[in-house]
Amino acid sequence: MSQSNPAARARRGGIAVAVATLLGGSLLIPTAASATPEVPAAPLVSTGTSWQYLDDNTDPARGDANVRSWVAPEYDDTNWKTAAGGFGVKNNKLVAVGPYTPATKLEHYIDGAAAPTIPSYFFRTSFDLDAGVAEQVASLTSTVIYDDALVVWINGTKVASYEDQRITETTNLEYAGNSNGDPVSSTFSASGELLHDGENTIAVALYQDRASSSDAYFDMSTLTLTAAGQPGQVVDVPPTRVILTPTETPETSQSFSWLAGDASHNIGQVEIGLAAGGDTRTVDAYAAGVVNGNPNQHFSATVDGLAPGTDYRYRVGLPGSWSEWIEFGTADPAETDFQFIYYGDAQIGLDTTWPEVVRQAEERTTNSIGSVHAGDLIDSSSNETQWLNWFKGMKTSAATTNVMAAPGNHEYTGDKLLSAWKANFEYPRNQPKLETIGALAELAQGDTEEARQAAAYFAHWAEFAAETVYYTDYQGVRFITLNATRDTTFLTPNGLPACAAATCPSKQVASLWTQYQAAWLDFILSESPSQWNVVTFHQPVFSTSAGRDEPELRKRWVPVFEKHNIDLVLMGHDHTYGRGFVNETATDVPGITSGPVYAVSNSGAKHYDLAPEKDNVWTNNGATQVLRGEGVTTYQVVDVSSDQLVYRSYLAEKTANSTTDKAVGDLYDEFTITKYATGAKYVTEAGVDIPAGPALQVSAGSVAAGSEVTLTGSGFFAGSEVEVELRSEPVSLGGATVAADGSFALTATVPAATPAGEHQLVVILPNGAEVATALTVTPAVDGGTDGGTDGGTDGGSTDGSTDGGTDGGSTDGGTDGGTDGSTDGGTDGGTDGGSTDGDAGTGTPSTPGGPNGTGAKAGTLATTGGVALPLVLGGACLLIAGAAIVLARRREVSRES
Repeated sequence: MSQSNPAARARRGGIAVAVATLLGGSLLIPTAASATPEVPAAPLVSTGTSWQYLDDNTDPARGDANVRSWVAPEYDDTNWKTAAGGFGVKNNKLVAVGPYTPATKLEHYIDGAAAPTIPSYFFRTSFDLDAGVAEQVASLTSTVIYDDALVVWINGTKVASYEDQRITETTNLEYAGNSNGDPVSSTFSASGELLHDGENTIAVALYQDRASSSDAYFDMSTLTLTAAGQPGQVVDVPPTRVILTPTETPETSQSFSWLAGDASHNIGQVEIGLAAGGDTRTVDAYAAGVVNGNPNQHFSATVDGLAPGTDYRYRVGLPGSWSEWIEFGTADPAETDFQFIYYGDAQIGLDTTWPEVVRQAEERTTNSIGSVHAGDLIDSSSNETQWLNWFKGMKTSAATTNVMAAPGNHEYTGDKLLSAWKANFEYPRNQPKLETIGALAELAQGDTEEARQAAAYFAHWAEFAAETVYYTDYQGVRFITLNATRDTTFLTPNGLPACAAATCPSKQVASLWTQYQAAWLDFILSESPSQWNVVTFHQPVFSTSAGRDEPELRKRWVPVFEKHNIDLVLMGHDHTYGRGFVNETATDVPGITSGPVYAVSNSGAKHYDLAPEKDNVWTNNGATQVLRGEGVTTYQVVDVSSDQLVYRSYLAEKTANSTTDKAVGDLYDEFTITKYATGAKYVTEAGVDIPAGPALQVSAGSVAAGSEVTLTGSGFFAGSEVEVELRSEPVSLGGATVAADGSFALTATVPAATPAGEHQLVVILPNGAEVATALTVTPAVDGGTDGGTDGGTDGGSTDGSTDGGTDGGSTDGGTDGGTDGSTDGGTDGGTDGGSTDGDAGTGTPSTPGGPNGTGAKAGTLATTGGVALPLVLGGACLLIAGAAIVLARRREVSRES
């Protein structure tokens, strides 16, 4: 939603124009206009302001068909009581209500003695503006404190509404709101256009949440005005709530969001350049919405064309009212080592606990790329003060690193369309669509009632899910966010086609919404290019708190998590801590599992009780909790590297009845996920040895070109087929079958043409992954010409092939004796021949059951021995022929003698 405002509210008067008027032959020059009246800087309403109020369970509309007639400026409230704020009551007494002590006691019960309580209270007050002041006001800001629900009107226009889901607008006397414990403080803003010179009226309705409510409270602690600038002059108030959120391609693009500093700011921009300095460029933002009675516009922009792994500086706002310069870095595809933070629910204690939790987490991390949030960032989405406090706690972190958040059920409180969520955050729009939900899309095909209804739901969800179901790939991690809230009010589109059958989608909306995301999740995990996959959502598939369970989520999502062996499943909602695994992924070694890790965290001041240790959702559904705790507030730091995720949870706060003896600041939980190139994965508890992964050994770290090298491996999957290449320029050296004990061996020849220098022997696994080890290749040793030193010329090689034949015998010292790097031109018979001690072609061929019982397979330049067989046979024939000639000559000599 966008709103068009002038850059600054123009004055409607106060600019003198000299006018010459000729009257009776005289020139009259009017006096200059008086000075522009000033906008009051002091609060116009505060604690102690006098109010008219009604607390006797009578309807202020007095039978008027317009139930809100009492909020109008002209309404006669002279018969109401008069007293100073704040107002409150607790158990029918004038005592403190939470941290606030009222000045005036409200009547508590309808009969004056006991429940039911009076459902609604009504208040009116006013303030005056001097002539010419109203047109100088850009906006007003007020802070209200209330328990349980509150609505505020100024001059008959509603400007703020909190915990208003149950307010019907059909009567004034009704219960509404939610019991939030202590009174809540909220701040709202409204446009100065609502005001006029003279008297301005404020009307307030305060609601009890139930007939047995123990207390009520209201105070308007402050109301101030903000002056408009001169016509054409920007009001210089910097933006707030500046936040970075990832795109689908975070190495080359970045999304920015912020709240305008003033209601007059109707455009937004991002100015960005290299952190090192130089030119900048400006990118226009779009208006993301005006929400929660705050007249200031939200803006979002995505900047493309960035360089990977590069530091940038940026500021947001508009010319004349910029934020400070802030720095961030783009993702670096070549970098595998980094950290991210995982937070559970912030929700309660947003102005106390939350900023302290974030402070501790930021101090703990030195290489963080951002944070994931498992929902319920706030308690009520319609409460601007809560959003203000959440962002205040995240001020530095959100503006410098990426925030990846999932909506919880409280993001819908007072905001059924998630308007505040979508105004505050900008996320990739890669949510589920027909083409990414697989076979489930077939439900929307055809012309049946069921198909038409399914098509309507899917079309609605494709839009509804935007920015609440998404993913981003960041330096080898696919971060996935799901939306676990399943209220049919939120999920039902307008104009839903009728369907009467028992199989209609409308009969199973919650289940279908969960399946819809499961199908999409299966799709994006199947094509994920990342080494690691992490999913975040709010309601846990394995609940930790007493009385909670999410069977539909567990039924639809856990099979997908297990099928793809996702690495981390990060959740919130239960205000306890829990971490564990599905029992089928346990191994024979205690403390080692091989599947997904499920975690529930709480990062706020709200706490629930744990379910019984021996009888809970985990134990009843084939899962095990490794650690469980209540009364704990934690944050989690995850260290990422190419082959490991190290998860550490830290204790940020604890209650008096906490289940842990650890101190605040201590390491609370820890485990490591190790994933090898073979596909083997191990989740190990702290202190447990990590099983060895694939390892390679070479027979020598340095070999001459044209010489043999033997490569052995261990820790590979039994029965798998591996291929071996020599690199830099890939040259196949053959393949091998891994034995039952995970080992293999391969002897191969380094091609004679291989340039000297550092190379790698690379084992290519069936899954395409690779394991490599270094190999230094030295120059081939020159074997000489025509036999070389020991090969002999014109036959009869000294150390080459014995009796090599007439006119040359074994050229170059035996078969291939000096070619491709033989030593001494025939000594040892030449590498390529595989022969030793000058016996050409008598090298040992690779045979099945070599080292550790493995067999090597010949490649194009692969295993030694195979090419020598014809040469061996040829040599044998020459020897036999030579022997026959010698024997014939001896017989001839014998006859002659």
